[in-house]
Amino acid sequence: MARRHSSTATQRAQYVSQMLAHVGEYGFVTQLSQRLAVSRQTLYTWRARGEAALHQAFGSELTITIRTPDVERAILTLWVVGHASERDIQARLMELEGRTVSLGTISAVLADAQQRALDWFSQHAPTDPRVIELDELYGHDRYGAYLSIVDAHSQAVWATCGPLAVDDESWILLGWQASDAGLRWRGMVSDGGTAIRDAAKTLAPHSQVQRDVWHVLHRCAVAQKRLEAHLADLQAQAARTQRYAERVAAGEHPKGKPRYDVATQTRRVRAVQPVVDGLRYLGHELKRLLEVVVMDRRGVLSSALRREELTAWLALLAELHTLAPQALQAELKAVHTQVRLALEGLLVFAVALDGVQQAVAAELGAAALALLGWAWLRRAILAPQPDKLLKALADRWQMPAERLFRAWAATVRSSSAVENWHSLLRPHLAVHRRLSPGQLALLAVWHNHRVFTRGVHKGISPLHLSGLTDAPTDWLAALGYPASLPLKVTAPPLPSPSNLAPAA
Repeated sequence: MARRHSSTATQRAQYVSQMLAHVGEYGFVTQLSQRLAVSRQTLYTWRARGEAALHQAFGSELTITIRTPDVERAILTLWVVGHASERDIQARLMELEGRTVSLGTISAVLADAQQRALDWFSQHAPTDPRVIELDELYGHDRYGAYLSIVDAHSQAVWATCGPLAVDDESWILLGWQASDAGLRWRGMVSDGGTAIRDAAKTLAPHSQVQRDVWHVLHRCAVAQKRLEAHLADLQAQAARTQRYAERVAAGEHPKGKPRYDVATQTRRVRAVQPVVDGLRYLGHELKRLLEVVVMDRRGVLSSALRREELTAWLALLAELHTLAPQALQAELKAVHTQVRLALEGLLVFAVALDGVQQAVAAELGAAALALLGWAWLRRAILAPQPDKLLKALADRWQMPAERLFRAWAATVRSSSAVENWHSLLRPHLAVHRRLSPGQLALLAVWHNHRVFTRGVHKGISPLHLSGLTDAPTDWLAALGYPASLPLKVTAPPLPSPSNLAPAA
């Protein structure tokens, strides 16, 4: 329930009079808002009421806004798609349609839509267990973040709230809220945050959270870039030292003596070059070992073999750390620590694949499994669509291969879906500074009903991918706003055949 301000009617009349007297004065409303502890939107609403009362009292023509479905749709579309503030919506409606809509009307439409969006989330959920991704987005509040639960396969948003404290209690409450709405999950993916990891012990006590692969690979790439920058700096210093030595040998007197001689600079470059090359090789190996399908001379690697390979990878990185100069050891140690701590979480998807891979190997043989893995790694060349790849196989292979390909295609290794959702929230945070639960719900409803315009899911929405096949494609219709009437376009009459004759 909205909290009413404690001011009296007389005081509000004085505030309105002050705002009317300082119309156009930049910053006055902001200062008044801070002094009275009243939001600027409330002050604008009071001022609009005062202006309307003055117009009515002195017989001026008063413009009354009628909330038609077209007006409501235009307001909500501008707010969601155009990232517009309420004043921007008012200006755009006047500019595009010539309509004068009060700020009070715009606020009322948005508040009503937000409540409808919250009600929508309490009544809709996927029918089957889903793999969900969890992540936080920090806004302008340093002590809070926006928490989101997104479907990994369909990209549908099933719970979002904030700003909240980033701790296990906030995540547990959000998970319980989504569970009460009907959401069930069979796996979780996160970037390794402590709060999510602690909350997962309560929300999913019998399963381990899948660690996002991208963040680990990104940390390794950052270390590689920093080492390469250090090497480039040493090479530039060596070049300057060489030029200095050449000028001295020619009898010149150059300014500024280098710190090291040519031989020392050369040794420094040679000491760093193998470390940079070694980390580059290990980075490629880490990326290969974290792919969905990994093969070597033994065939398709199981999760146990991957763990052995990654353990050897950590040993090689530790050896590289001991050989590196002191200036580079901190970066190598940071990469080693992150991969070591994330190792078990990184292999959760590989453990889940062991069952289907072992079943196919038992039915068709290890050599057949290796051949299917080889074809999967080269599917972009052989047949981008799995159905076409299956048709090229023998009849006895098709059913096991279909189960295997479906499992490989459904594997989740990153939290890209929730990252994409947060990229949609950032423009709204830049405009509104803070988003309420109703605003988050309104954006999530719009996102869930968006139809993909390209790719393999062209023509369907995230809700359709989540199993809600009867969901409408119009997000405003889903919230109860009637669809706009289509425009009637009258085609011009076709010219008569006599008029089509070429001119002489």
